[in-house]
Amino acid sequence: MEIWVQLNGDETPLDDGQADRYWSNQPDPSHLRLSGNVLSNQHGFVAAHINITQGSDQSKGTSLIGSVDWVVVECETWSMIPLENLIAARTGSHTKIAAVITSPLQAQGAGFALQEGVDALVVPNDSAFIEAALSVQAQRREAVSIDDISPQEVHERLLISILEVVSVEEAGVGDRYCLDFLSGFNVGEGLLIGSSASCMALVHSETIPSTFVPKRPFRVNAGSPHSYVMMEDGAAKYMADLTSGDRLLAVSSRGETRGVTLGRLKIEPRPMLKISVISDQNTERKPNESHVYMQQAETVRLVSQLAHAQSVTDLKEHDRILGWLGHGARHLGKPISGQVEER
Repeated sequence: MEIWVQLNGDETPLDDGQADRYWSNQPDPSHLRLSGNVLSNQHGFVAAHINITQGSDQSKGTSLIGSVDWVVVECETWSMIPLENLIAARTGSHTKIAAVITSPLQAQGAGFALQEGVDALVVPNDSAFIEAALSVQAQRREAVSIDDISPQEVHERLLISILEVVSVEEAGVGDRYCLDFLSGFNVGEGLLIGSSASCMALVHSETIPSTFVPKRPFRVNAGSPHSYVMMEDGAAKYMADLTSGDRLLAVSSRGETRGVTLGRLKIEPRPMLKISVISDQNTERKPNESHVYMQQAETVRLVSQLAHAQSVTDLKEHDRILGWLGHGARHLGKPISGQVEER
């Protein structure tokens, strides 16, 4: 994704040379200049400019797709709908879409519209706008489709381990946290959660309906407030410290990962189960032992060794589930080299 900076008069660019193009009336021949509905530079035509004030203007933009390299979209009143429609229309063509934004907050929306985003953000020569555009550009560069990752690359990103259930015990009533996200999970996906930073269970999302409860694909019934949950950056965070807007790590049974944004927490007292697990993988002296507290309900599921969602109420001793073994010592959620014991 490119960044174009608009300069007024003889302004000096504030982007430290990070912009891909400049749009101005300055004498620099490399700058874009607007004449009528055409943007050009010393090499000639670059883009068609569409100012959208009504539905027919959107149609003009759509009609240009396939015949020009760039369409620059500027809305009299900011709206995502024309951008989404033009992004959808340009699929399969060589035409790229640039969007003029009028607020730093619009950078994220335009940059990820329809999960694809525009091909360029056009921003004024303002530090807040430029910073917002650079942030979206960096996120776009880091975004990697799971479909584009080879099995070896997936394996290197997150190694999924097998945990053996030692016991399942009633644990009385506790605060149960449901985590609701801005996007849905797929079957086989969930969150890594546990009482120990060195051993977490893969808790399945509510993507499977039951006899009495419809599915909630945006939700993970995540357990108790003291539990650790894995964040997008690899840090562990207490469930009780989560806030709306946090980015957590969604994990599949094959170790594929992606970031998901937390929309809200739903906290209610519920009967709980203590599920104790053990693993002898990746240890030098003794097996990893840990536990996770989950609501006692058939709709709460972990992921079995065979990658099937398994209700916690059906778990029994010697069942095998999927999880993750990691750093044993953490400070403020970050792995450290010191020693710590969690029981």
